[in-house]
Amino acid sequence: MASIKQLKKDINNDIGAIIEDIYLWELSNPDADLSKSEQLIEEAIQVFDDLITKINAVATKENLKKHFGNIQSERKNMIQALLKKSASL
Repeated sequence: MASIKQLKKDINNDIGAIIEDIYLWELSNPDADLSKSEQLIEEAIQVFDDLITKINAVATKENLKKHFGNIQSERKNMIQALLKKSASL
């Protein structure tokens, strides 16, 4: 991991791309039920908030690599889950 700043940018870019894809799907399918897509957007925003909160919660310099490594792997897992859900729309 290069830096905390880069990790935050990566999270922002990943979540932003997913939300953008969902909005594009909504525009492409105006007759579809948009409740599922809106719920998925809310879930993506919640994932973003949770990950940023975990990053900002680091109070000590102990085990930084382990802590941020866990956040990085959690980010990948959550992004994959959101991508699967958005693909099923």
